Amino acid sequence: MNTLDGSVISCCAPRHRHIEWLDFLRQIDRETPKDKALHLVCGNYATHKHPKVKEWLEKHSCFHIHFTPTSASWLNMVERFFRSISTDRLKRGVFRSVPDLIAAIEEHIAMHHQNPKPFVWTAKANDILQKVIRTNQQISSKKNEALH
Repeated sequence: MNTLDGSVISCCAPRHRHIEWLDFLRQIDRETPKDKALHLVCGNYATHKHPKVKEWLEKHSCFHIHFTPTSASWLNMVERFFRSISTDRLKRGVFRSVPDLIAAIEEHIAMHHQNPKPFVWTAKANDILQKVIRTNQQISSKKNEALH
């Protein structure tokens, strides 16, 4: 996802292994200008850190990978885009096959591309940080309860 204009490069794959991730990185490489530095925000999934992925990235210096902290997928704007696909297109859909599901996803993305817009944060940074602090406190207290 280009966070500046909201455009998306996408592909649907049956699995999420390093092989599919490399295929997707190659697709991004083909579909983006060669003179641009590309900053990819990714989850800490092992697929993104596989030795073959690291080897490929070493040969493609325009790619810069940034990993979100554990349990902080909300920092990744692609996750927000996934949510819009889920709520706007898939939530009440009936799909009789995987190809039907893929077609619905691709249709949604094609419609998005007709008028892409970047996502804009509306929450204030301080409000977000306060929620993170409260959540961490709740998690810590539950862990302490489990120990006693």
